[in-house]
Amino acid sequence: MRAHNFGAGPCTLPLSVLEEVQAEFVDFAGTGMSLIELSHRSPEYEAVHEEALSLAREIAAAPDDFEVLFIQGGATLQFAMVALNLLDSQHEAGYVVSGSWGARAMEDAGPHGRVYAAWDGADAGYSTMPDPDEIRLRPASRYLHVTSNETIGGIRMVHFPDLGVPLVGDMSSDYLARPIAWDLFDVVYGGVQKNLAPAGMAVVYVRRAALSEPRADLGSFLRYAWHAETRSLGHTPPMFPIYLMGKVLAMMKAVGGVEALAKASAEKAGVLYDVIDGSEGFYRNPVALEVRSHMNVVFRLPAPELEARFVKEATAQGMIGLKGHRSVGGCRASLYAALPMSSVEALAAFMVEFASRNRTD
Repeated sequence: MRAHNFGAGPCTLPLSVLEEVQAEFVDFAGTGMSLIELSHRSPEYEAVHEEALSLAREIAAAPDDFEVLFIQGGATLQFAMVALNLLDSQHEAGYVVSGSWGARAMEDAGPHGRVYAAWDGADAGYSTMPDPDEIRLRPASRYLHVTSNETIGGIRMVHFPDLGVPLVGDMSSDYLARPIAWDLFDVVYGGVQKNLAPAGMAVVYVRRAALSEPRADLGSFLRYAWHAETRSLGHTPPMFPIYLMGKVLAMMKAVGGVEALAKASAEKAGVLYDVIDGSEGFYRNPVALEVRSHMNVVFRLPAPELEARFVKEATAQGMIGLKGHRSVGGCRASLYAALPMSSVEALAAFMVEFASRNRTD
């Protein structure tokens, strides 16, 4: 029996995709080898690679003036690579610090260029997102970095700010599960381990104009322009995540693409928020209503010992990964693209039943 996987990452993957990979694993495309044994220069792998690039562009509706890059290291490497590739001595960059990952992005960019917090939600406990007029940009800003969804805090940026400066977006935890306002962005990136594939890689979309003056003082791997020139084949790429992601992207296309996935995400989250809001205070979500995440539903119970019991009993019923991040505690249900509604409904029913057994008021 498959577990109900509510973990924050690596993500649950479609069972049909896993079974397809299982069937191909020992002998891929009649080669007598697994794909992970093939040369990345072989025609069999190159076909996989090109199909994944094409689908990543198509599903995201990325314009023709963007390059699509597959880069090892996940989103964390991109925190530094963005600054390395976009900043110079004449410019600085603003960061919307909306939670743990926004703060980490700014911290990691700091050694590679001048950065500053254009807005910081720390005083509000990272429970809300800024209105555009609350963001303070400095005149020499090359870009404004935003985090579309804070996985730990369970908070999302509903509308991307249009402030006359290109945006750079970390979209790791709602990647390709919401539309992207491409006209506002120069770079969009995200680790694939939340919605798309096994861990180990980021998909990076970069506007070609942003690559017009690539830095010459960086090693090749650290330059977006090099990855673009080589179609992410300048070195041995992370072949297995790319292969599996191509299959997930094909599934996403079959079910209706980003618009359908965004609708499904809102519906899944709505089921849990309805339980939380209807629990008469037994469950509590700390996030401002209008910016609640559709991907990571965070909630608290009346006492830490009840939270521990909730996680233990849920785990015993096959509901995995519900413990909140160690930095904030509580509980968290991550509802990534491949998680079926049946899993969400099972959790919702358990939450109602658990509350009825454990009320003390």
